[in-house]
Amino acid sequence: MSVHELRDLIGQRVEPQAPGRLSILFESFGFKHGTPGDADFVFDARTLPNPYWEPALQPLTGKDSRVIAFLEASPRVALMVEDLIRFLDNRLPEYVAANRGYLTIAIGCTGGQHRSVYLAERLAAHFRPRYPQLLVRHNALPQ
Repeated sequence: MSVHELRDLIGQRVEPQAPGRLSILFESFGFKHGTPGDADFVFDARTLPNPYWEPALQPLTGKDSRVIAFLEASPRVALMVEDLIRFLDNRLPEYVAANRGYLTIAIGCTGGQHRSVYLAERLAAHFRPRYPQLLVRHNALPQ
């Protein structure tokens, strides 16, 4: 019996699989600090408009309403959100079907403060209703 078959057998006998059992972590990071080593998927937001170059937005984060408004004013940002949602909508069921317990999705921008934070939060809001075991972590923001 393989490790995967053993995991499936234990899951069937001990803990029946519930829908949405997959635990997802959306992790924002700054490429200048390095890519997370444990990510299953890594997406790059550095081609999107950068709020950092707007002096009033520089000290804020992707969780602040003014940064959100700045990013949501760009059709390129909306297209990237749509593309990521479509990609993940197609891939996540495959991970559930394969009995994966967790999945880490990392999104990076230059400093990890604006664009990647916004995208991680936006994606988490979209997927949380179907995957209640969902977490968001922002590596470059103070805890």
